[in-house]
Parts: sequence; structure tokens; C-alpha cells
Amino acid sequence: MFNILSVLIGLFALILMIPTVIPLLGWANWFILPVAVVGLLFGLLSSRTSGRNLCLIVIALGSLRLFLGGGII
Repeated sequence: MFNILSVLIGLFALILMIPTVIPLLGWANWFILPVAVVGLLFGLLSSRTSGRNLCLIVIALGSLRLFLGGGII
């Protein structure tokens, strides 16, 4: 059950992250990353790893986008 919840949260965060590749919308990652971290926590409670891995990928992509944009761009 926790794995399904983690996958759903990860997909939700990934869908929200799509518009942040547009210039000047990178600041939205500050709101998306905590959502992905919550999904990661649910993934850690699960015995399966797919939800956890999805959330880790979303966190890595969001962090990379923030790094490349200087945290705000």
C-alpha cells in the first residue's frame, strides 16, 4: 500500500515538474521537492522499491534544475 502511495505521489510531483523547465519557472521546484520527499518517506516504509526510486529520480531532477538555475530561475 505504501508503495502505491509513493508511486502516485512521485508521478504527481513529476507531472508538476514538467512546466519548471520553462525559463523563470524553476522556483516552483522549491514547492515540488518537499512533495517528492514525502513520497520518498512512504517509499522507505514499503517493502518494494519502485516508488522510492521514482521519488529519488524526481528529487534528483528537481535538485539539478535548481542548481542549474541558481535556485530561482
